[in-house]
Amino acid sequence: MRSAAETEVSLVLTAAEMFGRDGYATTSLDDVARAAGLSRGAVYHHFGTKAALFKVALIHQERRLAERFVAASSVRAGWDAVRAGCAIILDGYLDPAMRRILLIDGPAVLGWQEVRSIEDGFVGELLRRGLQRAGEEQDVEARLSVLRGALAEAGLLLTRDEDALPALTREIELLISTYERNPAAA
Repeated sequence: MRSAAETEVSLVLTAAEMFGRDGYATTSLDDVARAAGLSRGAVYHHFGTKAALFKVALIHQERRLAERFVAASSVRAGWDAVRAGCAIILDGYLDPAMRRILLIDGPAVLGWQEVRSIEDGFVGELLRRGLQRAGEEQDVEARLSVLRGALAEAGLLLTRDEDALPALTREIELLISTYERNPAAA
């Protein structure tokens, strides 16, 4: 018999896979339970609603992306760390499941404010710290907002055209280089 923690992990991993592959609208809690080898009651007991399970699946994807971001950027400093983190985000968006959950279904199911709040606890905070460490004292929030918007739009373009990655990488690099060359006014 599985422990409660093992049951939750199994449900989250299964849900993340199914929501990422099939989308929120077509994934049922019955399907998630069946694929995880559990009862529908177990899903309701641990999460209550489909939206609550989806939220935890989205958090799982954010955590995965943040872990990759930290691994890539922690061996670099300053603007190179910001560049490495942004490259990891773009690379993460090549994963159709991650893209679907974080960029497409997440805002539709949970709303942009909720998704942004979750992101702030993971990749958003890592980008913020990266900008601060790169020497930004002023305008961090404005620059962070523009950079996050650029990355999200790039991810959405990758939904339609994965071959756009090199061009998108160049454009993100231009944005970061502009920030690097033009420190915020004190």
